[in-house]
Amino acid sequence: MAEVFGKVPDGPDVPGDTAPAHVRRALEAAGVDLARIDAGLPRWCEVFSARYVELLHRADTSHWELAPHAEEALASIEQRALLTGNPPAVAHARMQRLGIGRFFPSGQGAFGCERERRVELFDLARRRAGGWPANWTVAVGDTPLDVSSSHAAGCLCVGVTTGRYGSDQLHAADAVIPDLSELRAALELLRLNGRAR
Repeated sequence: MAEVFGKVPDGPDVPGDTAPAHVRRALEAAGVDLARIDAGLPRWCEVFSARYVELLHRADTSHWELAPHAEEALASIEQRALLTGNPPAVAHARMQRLGIGRFFPSGQGAFGCERERRVELFDLARRRAGGWPANWTVAVGDTPLDVSSSHAAGCLCVGVTTGRYGSDQLHAADAVIPDLSELRAALELLRLNGRAR
């Protein structure tokens, strides 16, 4: 942030939100002019992405772990896309480092820095999937914002309690599962109930 905005303020954390939204909240809390934030965010995305990928290239990530059963769950789903608040280069670099980049080809999904509001990422991802209908779209997430933004976009959501939130906090999801080993069954149940394809 310092290179673009001249300061590195802290701001309120909203787990699951986009990177630009996090930056905007921090800068607004520090009193940075809104026009300056708007003008600087695209440049921040470029600088941050390049620096992150550079640092990741030489970082020791041996402690990184996939969520339990993530690879099997991804392999079992034919139509999938990565929707994340991270900028594209950051997200793809992280997926490659975790060994699951092959599931998320370039030109698919939607990412922070492409849209600031998380809810707007759903439409972008669906368009890139050939106009995949909203009512057939099921997000899989582990934060309350994952759930609320998918519903606001007209999509369904399966909440997974492998992160910091439990079933109480994810109760608004269309299904809540303890880990990704149960994803396929949750999707099938939604399909049988006529709520997903």
